[in-house]
Amino acid sequence: MIVTTEDELLKLKDVGRICAIAIETMAKALEPGITTAELDAIGRRVLEENEAESAPEFCYKFPGATCISVNEVVAHGIPGDRVIGAGDLVNIDVSAVKNGLFGDAGASYAVPPVTRQAEKLCRDGRRALWTGLQQVKPGRPLAGIGNAIGEFARKNRYTLIQNLSSHGIGHTLHDEPKEVPTWPDPTETRMIEEGLVFTIEPFLSVGADWAVDGGNGDPWTLYSEPRALTVQYEHTIVATRNGPLILTLAS
Repeated sequence: MIVTTEDELLKLKDVGRICAIAIETMAKALEPGITTAELDAIGRRVLEENEAESAPEFCYKFPGATCISVNEVVAHGIPGDRVIGAGDLVNIDVSAVKNGLFGDAGASYAVPPVTRQAEKLCRDGRRALWTGLQQVKPGRPLAGIGNAIGEFARKNRYTLIQNLSSHGIGHTLHDEPKEVPTWPDPTETRMIEEGLVFTIEPFLSVGADWAVDGGNGDPWTLYSEPRALTVQYEHTIVATRNGPLILTLAS
């Protein structure tokens, strides 16, 4: 999607803000003993109170309003009876649709008491996202995002999940440009257009390179391969002449 009107921009900001508020509200409730289903219900309530719908449910009939991924689960975790425990690493990914436009955001949280490794991974996951955001400007190559994040990961001795990419968003949840890599990819030759709406969402890991299914008939849940702690931080943005305009902010 290319933003062409102020009305489109306002609607994108609105749905993006709702996604961010849902994540913030869920994160505040995150504590040992809460189930992922209970956490999901909090996110659903935020969406409904703001007249938005869950995008995974709307588009794909995902069995939950939000994706909640714990420890070995790297993405698309289904809310259920799993109990969050002390020391768990929890990713909350919220995407929503309102007035025909979509927003998508994610963040990872370590439940206290936090190990030094998990604390550092969360901190550096946020840094990796901002490293990618700093590459956004019309006329620049999309590949610059993955190149910069890849260099950050290399310098700090991390790996990146290389089959979960960023993506265009706006009129659909996964819009053009499809599969924007957040790792170095020499085949990526597209350029960033002014007004382009897309996500940046690196998956930074202490050793995993891939996301794989569990082979248990569950078509959704993806696990790190090899098994290793992994975080994801995500914003939906618009490329402007002044850089990235972040849409998924709570205020």
